[in-house]
Amino acid sequence: MIYISVVYILIIFSQKSVSVLYFRKFYKKLAINEGMLDSKTIKKISEFVYIKPRTIQEIAFHINKNWRTADTYVEKISKEQGIIASRTFRGGTRGALKIAYWNNVEKIHSSEFQERLFKRIEIARDKKDFSPFDIYQYVDESKRSAFLEEQKEDTITAKQDLVNALRSAESQVLIFSGNLSWVNAIQGKMKIIDVFEELAENNVSIKILCNVDLDSMKNIQKMLQINYKLKKEMIEIRHAEQPFRAFIVDNKWARFKERKISGKDKLNHIFYDIIDEEWVEWIQKVFWNIFRTSIKADKRVKDIETIERIK
Repeated sequence: MIYISVVYILIIFSQKSVSVLYFRKFYKKLAINEGMLDSKTIKKISEFVYIKPRTIQEIAFHINKNWRTADTYVEKISKEQGIIASRTFRGGTRGALKIAYWNNVEKIHSSEFQERLFKRIEIARDKKDFSPFDIYQYVDESKRSAFLEEQKEDTITAKQDLVNALRSAESQVLIFSGNLSWVNAIQGKMKIIDVFEELAENNVSIKILCNVDLDSMKNIQKMLQINYKLKKEMIEIRHAEQPFRAFIVDNKWARFKERKISGKDKLNHIFYDIIDEEWVEWIQKVFWNIFRTSIKADKRVKDIETIERIK
């Protein structure tokens, strides 16, 4: 009798364990589905925000989701497409309010000189066609800095401190590049590409504009390999011939690099740092304006590989 009771108890316990395991899997699957963002939802949110700025709570009600899911969706659309943005007011208080608004990438200039600058950027194809100083000169003196430094091709100096600048990213890094030469650079003992892997692992979105050609293919493949390694698409590269060499971290910091050759044929670079939020946001809009109409790197690489003997 005792033996039968023990067996019965074990069966009941086993059934409960299986039930618990089943429901854990069920709710995990439900949570994954809850986090999925399809094109219809993107369209619904975008059109809703386009009319006027909305609170996250309003968006949640509009798409029939909870606040956390709506916030995740807004952040994902902001990172992946750049068409909406968000800002938190009274952050850190009980009355904090998060607003999503339309990020008008078509009308990117708020002043006449920004409009003139953008017209020049649109037709520029090489770094010789446009100097970052032409942007730098308009930024408030208290929100900018610059320095000149001799630099070897694959070395990032302590003064530049690109490693810590990149590690400060919370959401997104946007990059204007030529051939991604910095992929092979190091700062001290730290490889820059390893820093990008850290960012990707921490779900920081990385978008890159560069010239996708025979010279840059190996560097592009090194960066995209991070996606395959982590099994998630955190890095996206597109082809564009444009004049900038720059990093933009979130909406708080932008750095441009400009090459200068001295009379003694020494290779110097000027580094322009901008922390003016209004100007950083304008530079982001310039990036998105070019990015959204540019061809994806993997497509262009496949086309290049069709050239005989390239592989």
